[in-house]
Amino acid sequence: MEQLKAFDNEVNAFLDNMFGPRDSRVRGWFLLDSYLPTFTLTIVYLLSIWLGNKYMKNRPALSLRGILTLYNLGITLLSAYMLVELVLSSWEGGYNLQCQNLDSAGEGDIRVAKVLWWYYFSKLVEFLDTIFFVLRKKTSQITFLHVYHHASMFNIWWCVLNWIPCGQSFFGPTLNSFIHILMYSYYGLSVFPSMHRYLWWKKYLTQAQLVQFVLTITHTLSAVVKPCGFPFGCLIFQSSYMMTLVILFLNFYIQTYRKKPMKKEMPEGAAGKEVKNGFPKAHSIAANGVTDKKVQ
Repeated sequence: MEQLKAFDNEVNAFLDNMFGPRDSRVRGWFLLDSYLPTFTLTIVYLLSIWLGNKYMKNRPALSLRGILTLYNLGITLLSAYMLVELVLSSWEGGYNLQCQNLDSAGEGDIRVAKVLWWYYFSKLVEFLDTIFFVLRKKTSQITFLHVYHHASMFNIWWCVLNWIPCGQSFFGPTLNSFIHILMYSYYGLSVFPSMHRYLWWKKYLTQAQLVQFVLTITHTLSAVVKPCGFPFGCLIFQSSYMMTLVILFLNFYIQTYRKKPMKKEMPEGAAGKEVKNGFPKAHSIAANGVTDKKVQ
C-alpha cells in the first residue's frame, strides 16, 4: 500500500509539474484528486475487451434486450439533464460564446463545473457500450475509432475537470449532450421491432456528429483569435484532438455510406439476422465512437 501511495504521489506530482496548479474549486470531488483511478479503470476497460472476446469466443451471444433498453434510456435522460443544466448555468454565468475565461462568472462557473463532472463520469458509464458489444459478440463493431474515442475521452476529461473545469470548456459537452439524446434515443427505439420503420435517420446522426466536431473546433479556435485568458495550450490540444475525431469519423462515414454497392448483395434474410440493440446490423450508425459498419 505504501508503494502504491508513493507511486500515486509521483504520478500526480508529474502531472502538476506538466500542467501547473490544479483548480482548487474541484478539490475533493469524486475521482478527481488522483489520476490513478481513471487510468486504472481505462486499463480494466481495455483488458475487458481482450479477455471478454476470448471468454465469449466459444459461447453463444447474449441478447441483453431488457438491459439495453434501460441503459439507453438512462444515458438519454442523463444527456438531457446535462444539456439543460449546461445551457442554464452558462446563461446564469453570462458566458461569452466566443471566449469565456475560468473565473469571472462566480457561482455560474461552479454550476458549470458540477455538470461537467457528470459529463466526465458519463464517459466511464459509456464503457458499457463496448462491454455490451463483447457480450453480444459484435466484435466487428469494436473498431479502433470506437475504443480510441471511449478510452481517450474519459482520460482527457479527467484533465479538463482538474485544470479547466468551466469557462470555454462548456461548449463541446453542450453539443455532445444534445447529440447523445438523439443517438441513445435511436438505440433505445431500435430495441423494438415495431419502431424500425421510423428509424430512417441513422445516416443523419453521423452527419450531426461531424457538424458537432467542426463547431467545437471553430468555437475553440475563436478563443485563440480573440483571447480572454483561457489557457492557450488547452485550446490547441482540444482543437488537435477534435481534428483526429473529424478524420476518423469522416473515414467511417465514407466507408459506410459512400462505398459503391457490391455486385452481389447479401440476402435480406441473412443481413437481418444480426442485430444491434435489437436493430439489424445493416441499419447501424456511429454512436459517438460506437461505430457499426453496414453488412456487405
